[in-house]
Amino acid sequence: MRSSQLLIPTLRETPADAEVASHILLVRGGFIRRLTTGAYTWLPLGLRVLKRIEAIVREELARAGAQEVLMPVVQPAELWRESGRWDTMGPEMLRFTDRHDREYCLSPTQEEVVTDLFRRVVTSYRHLPCNLYHIQTKFRDEIRPRFGLMRAREFLMKDGYSFHLDDASFEAAYAAMHDCYSAILRRLGLDFRAVDADPGAMGDGDSHEFHVLAGSGEDTIAFSPASDYAANLEKAEAPALADDHPVQPMQTVPTPGMKTIADVSAHLRLPASRCVKTLIVHAETDEEAPALAALIVRGDHELNEAKAARLAGIRRPLTFATDAEIEAAVGASPGSLGPVGLSLPIIADRTAAAMTSFVCGANEDDKHHVGVNWERDVGSVQAADIREVLPGDMAADGSGPLSFRRGIEVGHIFKLGDKYTRSMDVSVQDRDGRAVTPIMGCYGFGVSRTVAAVVEQCHDERGIVWPTSIAPFTTHIVALTGRKSTAVEAAASRLYEELTAAGVDVLLDDRDERPGVKFADADLIGIPHRITVGERGLKTGIVEYARRDGSETRELSLEEAAAYLTRAVTQPANP
Repeated sequence: MRSSQLLIPTLRETPADAEVASHILLVRGGFIRRLTTGAYTWLPLGLRVLKRIEAIVREELARAGAQEVLMPVVQPAELWRESGRWDTMGPEMLRFTDRHDREYCLSPTQEEVVTDLFRRVVTSYRHLPCNLYHIQTKFRDEIRPRFGLMRAREFLMKDGYSFHLDDASFEAAYAAMHDCYSAILRRLGLDFRAVDADPGAMGDGDSHEFHVLAGSGEDTIAFSPASDYAANLEKAEAPALADDHPVQPMQTVPTPGMKTIADVSAHLRLPASRCVKTLIVHAETDEEAPALAALIVRGDHELNEAKAARLAGIRRPLTFATDAEIEAAVGASPGSLGPVGLSLPIIADRTAAAMTSFVCGANEDDKHHVGVNWERDVGSVQAADIREVLPGDMAADGSGPLSFRRGIEVGHIFKLGDKYTRSMDVSVQDRDGRAVTPIMGCYGFGVSRTVAAVVEQCHDERGIVWPTSIAPFTTHIVALTGRKSTAVEAAASRLYEELTAAGVDVLLDDRDERPGVKFADADLIGIPHRITVGERGLKTGIVEYARRDGSETRELSLEEAAAYLTRAVTQPANP
């Protein structure tokens, strides 16, 4: 294609609302334009990238045995009421009524629709396992859309769901989808990690997120450089740290006006690691009045709320007690709480549970205990992993200390169990003719978000550096024609025709622009292979070849250029 016939509205200035590299470069490079907050129009170059990613996703899903369907973006409220989510989904779901006052929503996800489809068309074990997916626009009314495509309200997503008679069948599909997503990201040429993740309220069992590593990522992942272990902070297991502090007698000391660990440790001239924090949360109960429980972590550690929410006996979502509830139950205000004499269920982080001679609140305002020991002063206590991991903590697989990296989540796979099939009354007949409720797996992949993730990882100070597999074009011919050189125009056109005939996807910059403008746009757009045709080189029959990533530059004769480029676009860059 010729640049003179293609809409590529490049910009020299950084857009005022752009904060991260992908947003800046995709707008400046003429790939996308903002329509309204969190919604973007895909321009020709951007759409070509999007379609190439879609093609790779489809190819790998076909290898994994998934079948493509296309479900409606407008969904009736009845299905969401049937699953119980119409009233529990937050304001991110856009709801509306039609002219007949029937309620609908714009699709934020597809669990209800795919479950309804399944129960209408599948009745027998002969059709199981069944793995269905589609690629479609989603809308979620994000409270704070930002970072361009990375957190948009309207986005393109691959939703996938599998149905199974038993766990063994699901586990096989789960492993296949894990391998499928890994293959997709490898074909995109990305540095990524598949991390253990918390499935949240929707999940039931194993869960993995797929993160593209980038400094601008919104998520932090903990990983072992010495192994494949990786987990997001909600799931990363924190080790129980030993404590060899000598046993001391318990004493009660005044701590007037001191409500924080920092205040207490400074007053007592002890490190925060010798103190514990007591946090009061709501416990599960069948009674109207809220029941409470105490969660305890070491003073220099932070509670991991996702881990705490998964504890048996703790209400989900995790809810912290109010000051009034705490004072009514304990007789002291927050900042003076501790496990000694506390008449509430206590769950201590494993590191806190291993401490000896620690400091805690005395359950009396302005007083703290020092020299507290669990067995002597509190009694037996339930220990659990409820703290955030820290860099340097030992990885759960014992391979070495953890490191932290930022990541952009582009995929998530997890088990749904029978949450939707049971609530929507789905059953199939097994081999013995019995009605069985299928279990489900869920597999999401953010197609449009992946475009942004690629740019976050693949750019330099001049612009985007597209991997060949998804570049809008694989080769960029820059013709330095000026206003006079018909020889350059003829040579560039000849090379363009030869490459096109050989099946190479080529963009020919035939615009009447200065060389500096053409080179700046070429760097900004980021097509991986570039041929420069100029009047000076043509005098000796030479054109200049360069990879956008800087790994190779060379002069080629005009006669050999087409054959060389044809080989180059199918080969990886030099190491």
